[in-house]
Amino acid sequence: MEIYLPIAELSINAFVLLGLGAAAGLLAGMFGVGGGFLATPLLIFVGIPPAVAVASQANQVIANSISSLQVQWRRGNVDLRMGLILLLGGMLGSSAGVWLFTYLKRIGQIDFVIAVLYVVMLSAIGVLMLFESLRTYIRRRRDPTGPRGKLHTHYLVHRLPFKLRFYKSKLYISALLPISVGLAIGILSAILGVGGGFVLVPAMIYLLGMPTAVVIGTSNFQILFVAANVTLLQAITNGTVDVVLALLLILGGVVGAPIGARVAAKLPGVVLRGLMALLIIAVAVELLTELVRTPTSLYSISTRESSL
Repeated sequence: MEIYLPIAELSINAFVLLGLGAAAGLLAGMFGVGGGFLATPLLIFVGIPPAVAVASQANQVIANSISSLQVQWRRGNVDLRMGLILLLGGMLGSSAGVWLFTYLKRIGQIDFVIAVLYVVMLSAIGVLMLFESLRTYIRRRRDPTGPRGKLHTHYLVHRLPFKLRFYKSKLYISALLPISVGLAIGILSAILGVGGGFVLVPAMIYLLGMPTAVVIGTSNFQILFVAANVTLLQAITNGTVDVVLALLLILGGVVGAPIGARVAAKLPGVVLRGLMALLIIAVAVELLTELVRTPTSLYSISTRESSL
């Protein structure tokens, strides 16, 4: 069933978009991410212009986060104080990111920047997460009763001032650290059309040292409001939000998110991190392949000088 997307200016099968939305929703429920790190590249693969895919995908991130957040909130897996501080940085970062997106679009480099950033970020994060998950799994298999160790190391940044106590996460760290994390995530959310969870979740686990169960709900809380800010600013500033595309993605995501949340409740944290790492690496490899692949139709523009 073909449906016309007015802003993207093309027709595409509606069931394909519903399937992409459901897959993104499943990831949102399982890993506490918006699902955009998978859905946005897939939208580009099926022919949606990158600028439209980025701006429209933010709407679906909102729906995924609402659906998943409801489940996590009922289970008490949201650190509200941490979420609000992350959100402060996220709102500032997303506003700056939309301005940068607009500038790159104006000079004609936004498509290339989106693709390269995805490849670099996904490759680095995926490899690091997979390495850590495998190391933790092997250590627990060898000595199941041994100490689990800390999820994070006390770097110099943990000595920063303005420390707050986060009772839900059992942490006592500087508020500057989560604000900085939120700022970076906000910029990525605006440029890449993602909730930022594929960066936020590892940062909350390994840098802030939060428990995996609390990370999922808290990340959904921050992602929800940052994605809403990105959607509003993209619609006003660039006019690249395709409502028809967004609605189809949302319908699929609402179905997938609750299923993902139920699956996550039955799997250990180390397994969840390993699965997420594999997905991230797979998407990065496909994007890299698209970047280096020879285009099907080659053309060039040249000027011919007349001889005197």
